[in-house]
Amino acid sequence: MKVKVEIGNIVNYNCDAIVNAANSRLMAGGGVCGAIFRAAGYEELSKECMSIGWCNTGEAVITRGYNLKAKYIIHTVGPIYNGNESSKYLKSAYYNTLRLADEYNLKSIAIPSISTGIYGYPKNQASKIAIEEVVNFKATSLEEIILVCFDNETYDLYMEELNGRY
Repeated sequence: MKVKVEIGNIVNYNCDAIVNAANSRLMAGGGVCGAIFRAAGYEELSKECMSIGWCNTGEAVITRGYNLKAKYIIHTVGPIYNGNESSKYLKSAYYNTLRLADEYNLKSIAIPSISTGIYGYPKNQASKIAIEEVVNFKATSLEEIILVCFDNETYDLYMEELNGRY
C-alpha cells in the first residue's frame, strides 16, 4: 500500500473515494464538507445523506460520488477538539474510514486533514494520528492512500511524520 501526501483540493481527486470531514447530521457545512457538497451536487448528495440520517463521532458512512471524479464519498465525523480525550475519536475516524474503504474493495482513497479546520484540532497532533492510523492499517484492497493537505503548514507536518515512519 502506497501512502502519499499532497497539497490540493480534494474535490478534484480521481480515485475510488474521497473523504468528507463531515458533521454528525451529514449536512453540508463549511470548509471541506461544503466544497464536497457543492462539487458533488448539493441536492442529490443531501438527499442521500438525509436518508442515512446520522453518523456518530469517530464513525464513517459511504455515499455515491455523484458529479465528482471519485465514485464514492466516505463521510467521517471527527471530534471537536477538547483536549486529550479527542484523540481516541480522531483515531477511530481514520480507522473506520479505511475499514469502510477496504470493505468496499476500493483501491484508492483521498483523505483530508480531519478535524483541523473549524473543529479546532491542533494540526501537529492531528498529523501524528493521521499518519499512525494510515501507516498501521492492514488493508486487503487499498493500494493507494493520498493524504490531501489544504496548506503548506499541514503538508509539512504530514511529511515530517511520514518520513519519520519510513
